[in-house]
Amino acid sequence: MRRIGIDVGGTFTDLVVAQDDRPLQFFKTHSTPSDPSLGVLQGLTDVADDSGLSVTDLLSDVELIVHGTTVATNTLIERKGAKVGLVTTDGFRDLLEMREGLKEDRYNLRMQPVEPLVPRYLRVGVPERVRWDGQVHTPIDVERLTAELESLKAEGVDSLAVCFLFSFMNPDHELAAEREIRRIFPDAFVSLSHQVLPQIKEFDRLSTTTLNAYVGPALGSYLSRLRSRLGEQGAGSKVLVIQSNGGTASIADSVSFAVRSILSGPAGGAKGAAHSAVASGERNVIALDMGGTSTDISIIEDGKPHIAGDKFEAGWKIAVPTIDIHTLGAGGGSIARIDLGGILKVGPESAGADPGPACYGLGGEEPTVTDAALVLGWLDGSTFLGGRVALDVSQAEQAIQNRIAGPLGITVTEAATGILRVVSNSIAEGIRLASVRKGLDPREFSLVAFGGAAGFVAGRVAKDIGIRKVLAPQAAPVLSAYGMLASDLQYDYSRSYPAGLDDLGLETARTLLRDMEADGRRRLAGNSIAPGQVRVEFSADMRYLDQIYEVTVPVPNLDLPGRELKTAWAESFHQRFEELYSYKQTDQEIRLVTLRAAVIGTLPNLPESAPDAQASEDGGGARTRRAHIEGWEDVGLFDASLLPAGSRVAGPAIVESQFNTVVVGRGEDVSVDGHGTLVMNVAADEDETIAELMASPTDPVTLAVVGNRLESIAIEMMDVMLRTSMSQILNSSRDFSTAVLDKECRLVAQGEGIPVHVSALPIAAMAVADRFGDDIHPGDMFALNDPYAGGSHLPDVTIIKPVHQDGELLFYTVNRAHHSDIGGATHGGYNPAASEIFQEGLRIPPVRIHDRGAPRDDLMDMMAANVRHPENFLGDLNAQIGSVSTAERRIRELLDHYGPGPLVAVIEGILAATERQVRGFISEWPDGVYRGESMVDDDGFDAKLVPIRAEVTIKGDSMTIDLSESSPQVTGFINSAYANTRSIAHAAIMYMAPYDMPKNEGSMGPVTVIAPKGLVVNALPPAPVCMSTNHCAEEIVEAVFKALAPAVPDAINAGFSRRLRYAIYGRDPRTDREFIWHFFMARGGGGASRGYDGWPNVGEVNVAGGIRSPSVEVTEERFPLFVVKHELRPDSAGAGQWRGG
Repeated sequence: MRRIGIDVGGTFTDLVVAQDDRPLQFFKTHSTPSDPSLGVLQGLTDVADDSGLSVTDLLSDVELIVHGTTVATNTLIERKGAKVGLVTTDGFRDLLEMREGLKEDRYNLRMQPVEPLVPRYLRVGVPERVRWDGQVHTPIDVERLTAELESLKAEGVDSLAVCFLFSFMNPDHELAAEREIRRIFPDAFVSLSHQVLPQIKEFDRLSTTTLNAYVGPALGSYLSRLRSRLGEQGAGSKVLVIQSNGGTASIADSVSFAVRSILSGPAGGAKGAAHSAVASGERNVIALDMGGTSTDISIIEDGKPHIAGDKFEAGWKIAVPTIDIHTLGAGGGSIARIDLGGILKVGPESAGADPGPACYGLGGEEPTVTDAALVLGWLDGSTFLGGRVALDVSQAEQAIQNRIAGPLGITVTEAATGILRVVSNSIAEGIRLASVRKGLDPREFSLVAFGGAAGFVAGRVAKDIGIRKVLAPQAAPVLSAYGMLASDLQYDYSRSYPAGLDDLGLETARTLLRDMEADGRRRLAGNSIAPGQVRVEFSADMRYLDQIYEVTVPVPNLDLPGRELKTAWAESFHQRFEELYSYKQTDQEIRLVTLRAAVIGTLPNLPESAPDAQASEDGGGARTRRAHIEGWEDVGLFDASLLPAGSRVAGPAIVESQFNTVVVGRGEDVSVDGHGTLVMNVAADEDETIAELMASPTDPVTLAVVGNRLESIAIEMMDVMLRTSMSQILNSSRDFSTAVLDKECRLVAQGEGIPVHVSALPIAAMAVADRFGDDIHPGDMFALNDPYAGGSHLPDVTIIKPVHQDGELLFYTVNRAHHSDIGGATHGGYNPAASEIFQEGLRIPPVRIHDRGAPRDDLMDMMAANVRHPENFLGDLNAQIGSVSTAERRIRELLDHYGPGPLVAVIEGILAATERQVRGFISEWPDGVYRGESMVDDDGFDAKLVPIRAEVTIKGDSMTIDLSESSPQVTGFINSAYANTRSIAHAAIMYMAPYDMPKNEGSMGPVTVIAPKGLVVNALPPAPVCMSTNHCAEEIVEAVFKALAPAVPDAINAGFSRRLRYAIYGRDPRTDREFIWHFFMARGGGGASRGYDGWPNVGEVNVAGGIRSPSVEVTEERFPLFVVKHELRPDSAGAGQWRGG
């Protein structure tokens, strides 16, 4: 009997046919996007013709078809889903559109907002409310529900999503809504949140449930057609659909939970990579799937792909278990370009299939990765994609000459080599980030390369990372279809149950997990899976009491007695937390958050692949091709299908198959194992890289490579901080920033933090350098929050760690974080009655908190004694310390790899290139003197306007922002110290810059900020400043925008909203613990710009979408608070061609 895996992609439909006694067969046919089922039938026809059978006869010998489809994905991306009506708790109808207040790119104010899947007129609120513990606060108003449903019916809704707050704790109201929906909409698709995702965090559940309703009808229609057409051939009941988690499900379950299929295609590739790697003796690998437009990276540990609890797709959160796939905008069609600073960039823009790369000859003029590979001789233009597409090398050369080589003054060969190196480095950085954030060293893994373009870059990527082995499976061109046959039937369950690890909590958890297991076994039995073929994997999401991010850990034997079970679960959590973050807190209470069960029905094993029976010792004859791998020469050319097991090919060489090309560098070799997999042994590359840097430390390729690495270090710092901090303002709202500085205290790279913070960080580091001078040693660490020494306001504590190499100070790693309390007269630090900074809290000048690696506990204790929540304060400080320490390790790895001299030279080149970019766009603005004014209503003491005036002078390629005509400093807390003013003034210009430009010290060079002492924009101590990061920071941006509006109207945004700012402090009667909660919910929208609407709920311009609104459900579960309403105010954005948020 045969089994067939079918992967429907955008261009090709791939099929893999497995029979126990025969080699695997691979087929490709063109997809039919208008009706993918036709492409599936054509593929099956090709298989039947190859066997001399009719399709009916073929399918009579098929026991199973496992199918992967992009229907759900394309429905979402193309916005062709159902007309959905959303029914939710009254007062919360807009949470879907508000998207937690985050904007992916803080500095790009001209991003088009994500269009909500359900417009506001189709979102209805129903009076009902369940509390955090499942108790009913307000019974559901069925009469109002009926009226709202009738209004949705009149609008032509054909699919409904229902998501009530805390429905995972008590689903009764959702079930009541379903009964009424079935009566009024008997034929509608219905998606209930407690069934789709019974987990805490309302936006996750709401987004996932709405996505399910949006794509479900389209997927159901397609699968119905497919089953009907296969049924006509006698095989309608033999189909399973692969899910995003790498398991499979029946057609009926796939339709009911359509959201679980949105990422099914990449999941098949990860499963195929895992299966192939294990067959070749490698259980820990990183899968690299490089297609035409993007690269998918997944980590496989002990033979299993890592699973993520949530992913974003097309701007929307999918919070069901998915194979953790990190996607980069780097593929064969990725476009290469030169930015304004003269740095070579590749991607994320893609040439697509039409017009495609220049070499396709379809009108494309932009050079791509495929063009570069063709120019270097790595591709045979006559056999590309099995001969389906003829490639024109002259057009590829012309595109590279026109766009890259000519502008840079280099040869086409050098440009093509640079394109391949930059894209390889981008992928290497993506792999580093995807692995180290999980506490894994990618050098301890092998690489599995598949997809049409992976063979070009796999060796280079492995060298960049330090990976020593690359696998290219025989099925690499069709690995997703192959992986589908390696998948089992799987049902995933989850249920949030916030509780402690006490006896009652564990007993309830045990019961819930057993219920999940029983339901999964019942459903597997319905799919003819025998009990002996079932295995169950239990896990739980847990966290320390004061944290918000959970860690998923496998949970031990459920049959253990209560006390032993508690000990086992706690030990499992502590161990996993320490693996991820290098420390654990055994004195902290552990909280259960979500329980999970995977109930898996094992399907028959996939037959092993093997080298082609026609293999020959010389791989098809002694052929060569003129190519540039290490230099132009005639390199060996081999047909992979003709290489026998055990054969070895030394580089430089090119190994080709019908749909795949693997490039083997000098010093590398490729062998063929017993499964037909090409195994590349990769040579070390440190000496070569250092030599290249020493020869040309400022070439565009090297600048891009090192710049990417430094940025990924700053981002990793943020990830550590986010997941280990204790306070809601940090781990939920993300009010912190990270950066890497050089020894001159210049900003080199920053994470995705808060714009108002970042450009002040160099001034803070200079304060440390000025105070301690030569008395800075390896292992030292410093803290400060003094606004008059480079701080922003007192709650923002900055941790600075110097980085030494052989005793020489070379870098600083920096983390600035807003602490929930800093002492003073009011909780939270915002004291509107303050007339001096001493009334705002603890003021920390630059101090040494670690001395040559030894913590100064006395100083830490002193700081903690002056705040209201010492445990949280110290916990957050430790998170900052962990963040900067992680960055120090990564920078030391860079120094070890490149050496201090070359690395410093490259950084000089990066800063210079950025400065050229800034000068480039400033020089395009008209020279002149421009003036703008904004006002703060008052300072809390005097009822009068406080003017902020900016005079902006543009002269050639430089700019001066002169704030000298602003108000004198005032009594109240809206004063700004110079560091804060400089930082936000710089951010104002970066908001107007090209969105993909680096933000570092080079971007500050052409911009001079003048703010005389004694003004509200450069107050003298002891003036209070706590509100300065909002006011007058926002007014500084607005004054600059108003000044430059006549000169560059397309670069300016309308005004942003202001924030209602307060904190709630008290004692939780449920736990008798003190708490503080910062209010980040009442956040308005961003201003529109010419051509773009403003974003909703992103708050004020000084953060620009960098702070997350806290979850209502998490807030009520963690704090003794009850949220009555959280939604948008209709028509509050102002009239205009483009609306504000």
